[in-house]
Amino acid sequence: MLPLVALVGRPNVGKSTLFNALTRSRDALVHDQPGVTRDRHYGVCRLDPDRPFLLVDTGGIAGDEEGLAGATARQARAAAAEADLVLFVVDGREGASALDDEILAWLRKLARPTLLVINKIDGTHEDAVRADFARYGLPEMLTVSAAHRQGLDDLHDEVQARLPEEGTTEALDSDPARLRIAFVGRPNVGKSTLVNRLLGEERMIASEVPGTTRDSIAADLERDGRLYRLVDTAGLRRRGKVEEAVEKFSVVKTMQSIERCQVAVLMLDATEGVTDQDATVLGAVLDAGRALVVAVNKWDGLTTYQREQAETMLERKLVFVPWAESVRISATHGSGLRELFRAIHRAHASAIRSFSTSEVNKALEAACEANPPPSVRGHVSKLRYVHPGGENPPTFVIHGTRLKALPDSYKRYLENFFRKRFKLVGTPVRLQFREGANPYEGKKNELTDRQVARKRRLIRHVKRGK
Repeated sequence: MLPLVALVGRPNVGKSTLFNALTRSRDALVHDQPGVTRDRHYGVCRLDPDRPFLLVDTGGIAGDEEGLAGATARQARAAAAEADLVLFVVDGREGASALDDEILAWLRKLARPTLLVINKIDGTHEDAVRADFARYGLPEMLTVSAAHRQGLDDLHDEVQARLPEEGTTEALDSDPARLRIAFVGRPNVGKSTLVNRLLGEERMIASEVPGTTRDSIAADLERDGRLYRLVDTAGLRRRGKVEEAVEKFSVVKTMQSIERCQVAVLMLDATEGVTDQDATVLGAVLDAGRALVVAVNKWDGLTTYQREQAETMLERKLVFVPWAESVRISATHGSGLRELFRAIHRAHASAIRSFSTSEVNKALEAACEANPPPSVRGHVSKLRYVHPGGENPPTFVIHGTRLKALPDSYKRYLENFFRKRFKLVGTPVRLQFREGANPYEGKKNELTDRQVARKRRLIRHVKRGK
């Protein structure tokens, strides 16, 4: 159990920048636009390797209790309520505001240990800034510049002095046994709602407004004796539709989450079917080579006829990924979640399966016997042997000659044969073809004197015969 420190304050005072500086990462999304951070974002500060602590970045409290601003404020209050120490971050350039006064009054009612952190003091008169916030009556005021890493050592020492030896919160660990699942899809398909349902709490802000989630938020889960790390990502749209700089950063975070995950759960809206945006997200998962499960959400709201139409649409639009299992779920009511996790486990087991060289060579031999490589311009490709080339996704390296002439249709046949032979579901299969170098390429055949004389006699004989 690590002690927990919460960063709290109004919007755009530099909480995310301070979070990245203390955790020495770029996990939190940073932008000049106020209100970028909405969900709670956890990270570990290891400036002192002997005494690490858990740090949580929260969205700005804007004083509004309705809509997204109210949901963001509730997330910040929940983080402060569970923290062992609260860092009240204020803006040294703008000075104390009425909203800062309201937040401080709430923190005093919360009765949590609080430390005032005055950020953005670079380019200001420090004594004047301290005098402005002296009316708050807090015993300690620390001045920092998170963007320029100024004053962070003093802040870290003061935090360590105020933290207990043991905290009350489990840290986000890097246990390799913890299955990392990324929930991806276009905006407003129910990713945050599903993660909240699995966690049993309002961990992510779920709203009808598309694009509510802007950052990739990770949360740990233990279910039926197994450990998971669930990653809720921002919705992906087609590149031409992405205009705001904040959304571009969100897309980068989502792509990073896809690369780091072990299984990607593509969420679709059953009421809208498979759209062009869904195809964009699916393409990103396939490019990364991640195991894939398709979760069709909002299935409970369809009539029997609408379900039949949706089944036909899914079968037609997802024909190029027939190996991916699709599960019908309802994130709001929790139906279909057991089947979803079973599909996730099958996809993960297939993605990390190991193979021996002998069994894959037997599979290649059987494939060639059942359907030999076709002749292309009078030449037939020879597949000599194959060996495993990696996992997640399973990769097979095939060696032979004239492999460049091998048609794509035969390559797909080999991929499907390997998939069926080894019962691989939910994961792409990659084939790499390596053609051996010709040892005589570039070498000229020099004739001996005897061979030259024989060649001349043969030419004279041919001429006399004519």
